[in-house]
Amino acid sequence: MNQEARPEHPVESDGTAHLFKALGKQIKVLRERAGLSQRELGAMVSYGEDLISAIERGVRTPQPEFLERIDELLGADGVLKAAVPEVREALARSRTRHPDWFRDYAEAEAKAVALHDYTAQVVPGLLQTEQYARAVFIHRRPLLDDETIEKRVADRLARQQIFQRWPAPTFSFVLEETVLQRPMGGPEVHAQQLRRLLDVGQLRTVELQVMPTACPDHPSLDGAFTLLTPKGRQQVAYVESYGHARLSTEPEDVRIFSERYGIIRAQALTPRKSLSLIEEMLKAL
Repeated sequence: MNQEARPEHPVESDGTAHLFKALGKQIKVLRERAGLSQRELGAMVSYGEDLISAIERGVRTPQPEFLERIDELLGADGVLKAAVPEVREALARSRTRHPDWFRDYAEAEAKAVALHDYTAQVVPGLLQTEQYARAVFIHRRPLLDDETIEKRVADRLARQQIFQRWPAPTFSFVLEETVLQRPMGGPEVHAQQLRRLLDVGQLRTVELQVMPTACPDHPSLDGAFTLLTPKGRQQVAYVESYGHARLSTEPEDVRIFSERYGIIRAQALTPRKSLSLIEEMLKAL
């Protein structure tokens, strides 16, 4: 069944919506009682302010490790830790929510020890803010109904839990400069998305690079792709175009994409220069 045919909210179908909303409210009360802002709590656990906000609103699923840590930081006396088994079960169920054509990739991504992504049209789903992701789905054609949009946004945000895993996977992303110039969702959403890229790009586990539009040579003009290394398995290549996905384990296919990615990274700006460019673009807004 394709994604358009599944309008239910991703956590309503398995009965966990109330759990996440209740946890979010508890975290907010405990945080405010401790006299901490969302930014301050985020800094204590290496989370962004937006992520803390999303967790408190029940939009993002809190990782078990996060609950265990803030239980102590906020003096919850085991209240948050008590929900860890249910959260682990919900996370395991969430891996089966994706549509059939995307499920193999989603499962491989969730178990990846390394992920390398090249994108040419929009910010990669793993790096999108909630508002940016919603704008992407709102403007998609054919139009999606409101419930399907919210489902897709929630599923996309749920995938971003991979950044909270430990040991953390190795990540690298190369974005075309034009991706950063497109104000998807309007000026405010655009600025928020650029700030998100700056935050993620400063993580120790992430290398984020920008491919300048002025670069005269390019080894992969035929589209975006992702290289994944699932735990205990060989690297695979993933390509998606107009809803048609291909997850290839063929050594020759993977070798070609790996070679392309190596050249792309060599031609792109360094991570430091890439973040400086994003900072300049943000200041110019």
